[in-house]
Amino acid sequence: MGAAIATEVKVDAAALAAMQTTFRGEIVLPPDPTYEEHRRVWNGSIDRYPALIVRCAGVADVIAAVRFARRANLAVAVRSGGHSFPGLSTCDGGIVIDLSPMKGIRVDPIARTATVQAGVLLGDLDRETQAFGLAVPAGIVTHTGLAGLTLGGGIGWLMRKHGLTIDQLLEVDVITADGEFVKASASENPDLFWGIRGAGSNFGIVTAFEFRLNPVGPTVLAGPIFWPMEESANVLRFYRDWITDVPDELTTVVVHRRMPALPAIPVELHGKPVVTVISCYAGPVEDGEAVIRPMRQFGAPILDLCMPKPFVAHQAMFDPSFPRGRWYYFRSADVAELTDSVIDVVAERAPQMTSPLTAFPIFQLGGAIRQVGDDETAFNGRSAGHTININAATASAAGFDEEREWSRSFWTALLPYQSSVYVNFLMDEGQERIRQAYGPARYDRLKALKRKYDPDNFFRINQNIPPG
Repeated sequence: MGAAIATEVKVDAAALAAMQTTFRGEIVLPPDPTYEEHRRVWNGSIDRYPALIVRCAGVADVIAAVRFARRANLAVAVRSGGHSFPGLSTCDGGIVIDLSPMKGIRVDPIARTATVQAGVLLGDLDRETQAFGLAVPAGIVTHTGLAGLTLGGGIGWLMRKHGLTIDQLLEVDVITADGEFVKASASENPDLFWGIRGAGSNFGIVTAFEFRLNPVGPTVLAGPIFWPMEESANVLRFYRDWITDVPDELTTVVVHRRMPALPAIPVELHGKPVVTVISCYAGPVEDGEAVIRPMRQFGAPILDLCMPKPFVAHQAMFDPSFPRGRWYYFRSADVAELTDSVIDVVAERAPQMTSPLTAFPIFQLGGAIRQVGDDETAFNGRSAGHTININAATASAAGFDEEREWSRSFWTALLPYQSSVYVNFLMDEGQERIRQAYGPARYDRLKALKRKYDPDNFFRINQNIPPG
């Protein structure tokens, strides 16, 4: 059935042949031996069959692909790392413009800038920038695509000290819905630059980013401290009080899960339900030791793996928990603070997860995120205290429906306390949720921008802001 969707679409052979004469990348069609590999995305629950996949080697290929799709009237999905939770980096019966081969990175350690192509993954960028003790705040899983993460905002381990990923942007190169090349920055097409920073997938294909770099590491004090999950409410209440006056150098994430079977974890703890406070201190290690000490000493932790380590090692810590091919489902909400009521919901619902692969994070926000004006970018939620990301994960379809229902009911229980939602954590949840992700005034401004840059809604396989 699925493969039939791809082959039912009749692609103009002459037009395709004409594009192939100058195309430098790879064009993959359903009969090709690599089609099955390239149609797959990170979330194994997404099973879609595009009519063709164009793997772009450079900007000229992207322009050619956009113009071809327009002439052929094909739906367009754009892929960088393929990590879109609801599978917005692929489609049925359309064209996938795959940017993953575009992996160029140029670091200027003197100017402290990095120019990065759209196919780069977070780990690729960290490897280049950390050679100079520099970093872009970006994500928590190294095989995430930098482009998609950035265009929605970009939260990660350095955000409270240095801001969101979009807060480091100096300039972007964009291919518009007409296949034209434009630049956007604070001084050139500033309206587009505003929209790119938080709702970027709606206005074009960003092929390159120029980022400001920040001094980080290369050694940071970072890692998890574990308590039994039945201590969740007590740990969260102490944690809430502890973080009220910690410095911006500290970013923390609280995770509830079953203990993974990793070499650093004693065998007798494997599978044990735990609540974990994970820290990353983006400052001198000795300062971080003093800041984190109260959390280390709370209650009776069953394991403490918070220690000095290379920043690149900490960035890769979550990689084993979110591998390609598992079945994932997410619901998410921003909350102003971890009130007793929110903590009670979390402590009640967390033990109800059944999959040993489920791990849901609560991100600490604030700090530098709030130092950017609320109307300076399209990103919403700068005033939120935490983002709760209720991730359900299974190895395959077995047990997935039950775990997905746990995520949904958990999210419903948090409804009275929700303030906003991070657009990168949305599933396919309808227009009202997208509007909520930006807020009414920002959403209306984005619609006007969409009318200017993409009046036909050519780029619509995204968290879409229709121009009408």
